[in-house]
Amino acid sequence: QVQLEESGGGLVQAGGSLTLSCAASGRTVSSNTVAWFRQTPEMEHEFVAGIDWGGGWTYYTDSVKGRFGITRDNAKNTVYLQMNALKPEDTAVYYCNVAACSRNGCERSDNNPWGRGTQVTVSA
Repeated sequence: QVQLEESGGGLVQAGGSLTLSCAASGRTVSSNTVAWFRQTPEMEHEFVAGIDWGGGWTYYTDSVKGRFGITRDNAKNTVYLQMNALKPEDTAVYYCNVAACSRNGCERSDNNPWGRGTQVTVSA
């Protein structure tokens, strides 16, 4: 198992930007696909963005395409989510996890535990 710690959330006005970080510990995730998910009272762990081990493949859910960018720094065992042009509907708790992805999106893999997440709140 790998422990994941999300950070970088906060309160921002619509149209603003935030950068989330996902720091892994316990083992390296440099060989894993990693994805960001978000949770609201209405939806549990909705897939947002995924990146393969080398960073050469990225995939986004339609609602964030063109606004969010996922990157990784394997030397730091960290994955990032740059969020631009934020909308109130992006308000959620954001989580990262190791993932298995298809062209339909990504799901958590290996039953790896969820971290505590980081709250993103976008005001209108």
